[in-house]
Amino acid sequence: MDFSHVDLAEDEQKFQHEVRSFLGEIVTEDVLRRDRETGDNFDEGVHLALGSAGYLEREWKADSEHAFTRVQRRIWELEKRRAHVPWVTSGTTAMITKSVEKFGSPELKAEVLPRVYSGHVRMCLGYTEPEGGSDVATCKTRAVREADGSSWIINGSKMFTTGAHNCQYVFLITNTDPDAPKHKSLTMFLVPLDTPGIEIQGIRTVDGDRTNIVYYSDVRISDHYRLGEVNGGWTVVREPLNAEHGDVAAADDGLQDVAIMMHQAMFMAAAVDKAAQKSTVEGLDGHRLIDDGSVAYRLGRSVARMEASLSAPSIFGRVALAQTMRDISPDLMDLLGAASALPVGTDGAADDGAAEYVYRFAPLVGIYGGTLEVFRNMIAQYVLGLGKPSYPSAR
Repeated sequence: MDFSHVDLAEDEQKFQHEVRSFLGEIVTEDVLRRDRETGDNFDEGVHLALGSAGYLEREWKADSEHAFTRVQRRIWELEKRRAHVPWVTSGTTAMITKSVEKFGSPELKAEVLPRVYSGHVRMCLGYTEPEGGSDVATCKTRAVREADGSSWIINGSKMFTTGAHNCQYVFLITNTDPDAPKHKSLTMFLVPLDTPGIEIQGIRTVDGDRTNIVYYSDVRISDHYRLGEVNGGWTVVREPLNAEHGDVAAADDGLQDVAIMMHQAMFMAAAVDKAAQKSTVEGLDGHRLIDDGSVAYRLGRSVARMEASLSAPSIFGRVALAQTMRDISPDLMDLLGAASALPVGTDGAADDGAAEYVYRFAPLVGIYGGTLEVFRNMIAQYVLGLGKPSYPSAR
C-alpha cells in the first residue's frame, strides 16, 4: 500500500483554495442546522449552487471540456467532506447518471442529463421492497406493457427510497416476466416522480435521517423511460449496484477511497479524535481520563481497530468499517461518561455529540446497499471459495 504524500502543483493548490473558499460560503451553519433537523442529507440551495458553478458537470461528465483531473477530483471529494456538504442524494444521482449515459435513449439523455449537470434534476434508487430484503432481484413490483407497446403500467412499492422527496426521477427496478428466472425477469426504468399514481411517505431512521417508502398505483409511463432491454434490467442495475456494494477495482494511481464507506467512517474518525482530546483535559478533581490505565488501553484499542478498518480495501473495508463503527462507538461513550449521551448541539455534551451520533449511525451503515451478513456471505463465496450458506427453512 502506498502511503506517500501527494505534493500539489501550484495550479492544484490554487484549485484547492478556490474550492475550500466556495464551499465555505455556501455550506453555512444554517445549512448544517437544517440538515440535522430534516435528516434529508441534501440541501437544494447548495446543490443548485454547485451546478451553477459548473462543479457537477466537471465531476460527473467525463467528456466535459472542464472535467476534473484525477488530482482535482480527489481534492474536490476531500474538500466536500471537510465542509460537510450534504451528500446522499448527490451520491445516488452520480451513480444513476452513469447508467442513463450508458443505457438511455438519445431522447432520454437529452431530457435528463443537462438538468442533472445544472443541479435541477436529482435521482434516487428504487430497489428494496418491503418484503424483499437485500436481494433486489426478488423484485415483485410489476411493470406490464400495454398492447400498443408504447407505455407501461407499474404497480408495487419500494422501501428505503432515500431522497425521493427531493428528486425528480427514480431508478426503478421492476419485474416484467414473473415466470422467468429472477435475474432474467427484470426491466429498469427512470420514472418521473411527478407521475400520477406515485405516493411518497417519509420514514425517520434511528440516526435521525429521513428515508421513504414509495407506492406505485397504476403508474403509466412511456417506453421512452426504459433503460436497456426488456428483461435485461440486471445488466443495467449491476454496475451501480456493484458501486454501492463497494465491489470495484482499485485505481492504479491510488487517488480514490480505499473502501466504499470511507465517507461515513470519517464521522467515526472525528469521534475518536474528540474522545482522545477530551481524555487529556483535567477534570475538576485535577485528574485526566487518559491517566487511568484502563482508559488508555480501551482508547488505544479503539484507535487501532479504526486504523485497521480504514486500511481495508474494497468490499472488505465495507464490512470492516461498518462493524468497527458498531463496536467502538459504545466504548467511546462509556469512556466519556453520561454526558456523551447528549446529541450534537446540546449544551453540556461531552464531545458535542460525536460518539452518540456514530452510535446511532453505525447500524444504518451496516445495512446501506445490503446487510453486513450479505457482504460476509459474498466474501465467503466469491473470495474464499466457500459454498452457499444453508439456512434452515422457516417453520
